[in-house]
Amino acid sequence: MMEAVLSKTMLIARVLLCSLSLLTLLVGFLYAVAVAWRESCAQLKKLHSIPCNRCVYFTGCHYLKCTVHPCKALTEDAVDCLDFEPTLYGKSCFSNHYKS
Repeated sequence: MMEAVLSKTMLIARVLLCSLSLLTLLVGFLYAVAVAWRESCAQLKKLHSIPCNRCVYFTGCHYLKCTVHPCKALTEDAVDCLDFEPTLYGKSCFSNHYKS
């Protein structure tokens, strides 16, 4: 009789421990996903603040992206570019080659 009660108690303890372990893992996973989402949104907001494509010196060509700072163009270093001059239209690398 005592052994049956003890075995049922151990079974219940194992089930509760497994359930609690799974719940802890699930909460940890959801927390990690939320932190990764928040960090990726912050990084995306930072990348969207790069002004290169609205600058006069931006060529739009992958060979020479910027005529003033070619190594900084389209990177996070270009966010506070001192040589930024706004333009009203976009440029293309092949804009001179395909005139109609």
